[in-house]
Parts: sequence; structure tokens; C-alpha cells
Amino acid sequence: MRAVDLLKKKRDGLELSRDEIRFWVHRFSRGLVPDYQVSAFLMAVYFRGMSGPETVALTEAMQTSGALLDLTDLPGRKVDKHSTGGVGDKTSLVVAPAVAAGGLTVPMISGRALAHTGGTLDKLESIPGFQVRLGRERFKEILRDIGVALIGQTDDLVPADRKLYALRDVTATVDSLPLIASSIMSKKLAEGIDGLVLDVKTGSGAFARSGEQAEALARAMVEIGNACRCRTVALITGMDQPLGECVGNSLEVEECVEVLRGRGPEDLRRLCEELAAHCFRVGQAVTGLDAGRELYRKMIAEGRALDKFREVVRLQGGDPAVLDDCSRLPQARHRREIPAPRAGFLGAMDTEKIGWAVGRLGAGRDTVDSSVDHAAGMRLHKKTGDSVAAGEPVCTLYYNSEERCAAACRLLSEALEVADEPLPLPALIRRVIE
Repeated sequence: MRAVDLLKKKRDGLELSRDEIRFWVHRFSRGLVPDYQVSAFLMAVYFRGMSGPETVALTEAMQTSGALLDLTDLPGRKVDKHSTGGVGDKTSLVVAPAVAAGGLTVPMISGRALAHTGGTLDKLESIPGFQVRLGRERFKEILRDIGVALIGQTDDLVPADRKLYALRDVTATVDSLPLIASSIMSKKLAEGIDGLVLDVKTGSGAFARSGEQAEALARAMVEIGNACRCRTVALITGMDQPLGECVGNSLEVEECVEVLRGRGPEDLRRLCEELAAHCFRVGQAVTGLDAGRELYRKMIAEGRALDKFREVVRLQGGDPAVLDDCSRLPQARHRREIPAPRAGFLGAMDTEKIGWAVGRLGAGRDTVDSSVDHAAGMRLHKKTGDSVAAGEPVCTLYYNSEERCAAACRLLSEALEVADEPLPLPALIRRVIE
């Protein structure tokens, strides 16, 4: 086989075989195919697409391009949950310990902030001392001890995906459905899991803004998971406004602690319950979703989910005292309330701009090497459809830099609007695909 022949075949819209895709990916991951040929291949995929079998083959090839986690010696079923990214989306910090408390093993490998969306690892690192970079053996030790660990991707896990993503980012091929689906699923399947629950976001704060885009992505990933013998289900959920009330790392950790105590915003509590119920079902801890919801509520009510999260924090080097006293989390020096310009009802939000605004405060990264201000963020006091009086605070900003705050305020003035009539609330959970 020659790389140029496979490139020509995909350029002409022909289907590549499993062996041809494996040859291409494994040679590229070892540096035997130059970047210019891979860039041409990515553009051919962008315009020609990939069939279902091709996408599955691409996922398997990337999955096996490096080390695989072997968790067969750990007891019980292994499940994970993954979100395609949103603003204020912090469900992993609730779902993972709750599902582990219910008897399943949760080997969760997460990511950092990407564009306007937050990252689970950045939230966890706002807990003083928390370590997200663990070797595979330590990762397995913690899983064996308490059934859950939350870490970042190891250097030897799916190296082909890292190399391909770097090229996709500079060749305008990031938003190709088969490339997105295979990128996500290769990392998840490399964890050695038996079941996977996907939270596919749609709306103004999601990468898949339209329902059609979100459904196509969800179906592609479910097809890949099931073809690779991992029981997979996808929930299509709304990202037309931030999830919960808080956006920003330490603020979101504090909000998750509230949910683990049985309190917190209703939308966040409901989505955590649904995601956990599906995790319990795909992990065969229960036979139906009602039983899964009941088991989740029991883990919350009895404090077992919070205790499990406390164990995670302790074993990964963090300060578990923050779960009893959230003032030990990073705190911003300044606060600023953003008032409603007039009376009415909070209207539709540009959630992507809200995410960028919080990033400008310091909660995100300006460059790959930028540091994160874990204390920076915002708290929404109103959500879409809520009534507001003129001058009433709509949200509060938490920040350490006046210059950054000014930039964030300019974005928020474009992201939030007041309407004359209340808008109907869009459904939080739009569809379930399996």
C-alpha cells in the first residue's frame, strides 16, 4: 500500500477498507506519513465524508495507535460518561462519584477547556492539590480502591488522535462529523469500558448548534460504540443557556458540592439524575431507567455520592476539607453585578458569548500555554423566561483583573437581552438515541 493511493481513493469518493485505514493511521502515528499528505486526506474526508464502517475502522485504528487500558482484572462493569462540551456543564463531578457509589467502576478520562466551553480537568484543579496527571498503574490502584478516578489523557493513550487533531485545527477540518465522532470515541473506547453514556449538546452554546447536527453526531457515536462492543447511549440535551447557575472553575465545583448534598439548581440536578440513571442501566446495575433514577437519588440522599467524591479528592492529592468549607477554594478579589437595562423578561441567551466572556475573565485560556484563573467566573441570578426589574442584577462576575472584567462586560452586553414577553423554555433533554 502507498499513502498516495489511499489519498486518491478517498478523494474520488471511494470507500476505504478496514486494513487500508489501519495502515494509514498507524503509519501516520509513527511519523511515516508526512503532514502534507495527512492534511490532504483530512480535507478529502471533510468533503467526501466516511461511511459507517469507515468511521468505525478509523476509530479502532486510532484507539489501537497507542497503549490500551486493561481493566479486566477489576471487578464489576466499567462505564463512563462524556459530554461534547458546554457552558457551565459540570455534570461529571456529580455523575462519576454517584455512579461509583452505586456499585459501578468509572474510569473517567476528561479534557480541558476548549474554545468557549469549560473543561473537567480545570474544574478539578481548582481544588487545592488535586492531581489529574496520574500514571496508568496509579489510575488502576484508585479504581480498585474506590471504583472511580478522574484524570487527563496519558501521553501513550491514543497518540494518533492528538496528532490528527493538531492538523485538523490548522486545516479547517475540525467540524467534520466522522472526524469528531472517531476522535471522541477512540479515547473513550481505549479506557476499556463496557458502557458509555454520551451527552450531546445542541443550541447556542454547543459545537453542534442545530438539532440535526447533534442527532447526526449522536447516531454516529452510538453506532461506533455498539460496533466496538461497548453498550452506548446518547442524550441530546439543550445548551441554549448555561447549565446551572455558575460558570467558572471553583464556582462550578462549589455548585457540584451543593448538588451532591441534594440541593442546587433544578436543571443541573435533573440532568445529573438522567445521566446517572442511563449509566446504571448500560452498566447493568439496574434493568430500567426508573430504577436507575431511584438508585441515584438514594446515593445523593444517603450522602454516599458526596463521600465518594471526598475519597476521589483525597486519593488524588486534593484537600477534602473544601467539600465541607468551599471558602477554601480559590476566591476572586472583586465582584461586579450586571444589572438589567430595563424591566421585562430575560430573553434568549447567546451562550457561546457567555462562555467567551467567562474565558476573558480568566477562567479559560488565551493560548495553549496560558494559565487559568480558577477563581474567575460568573453566577447567573436569572435564566431565560425569568422576570427582571430595571436595575436588578442579572448576574455577578467574579474576577481579579479590571481589564479582563471590562472585556467580559462588553461580550455580556451582546449575550444577554431583556424581552417584553417571557420566552418558552426549550426542553433540557431533547432525545435519547441508542
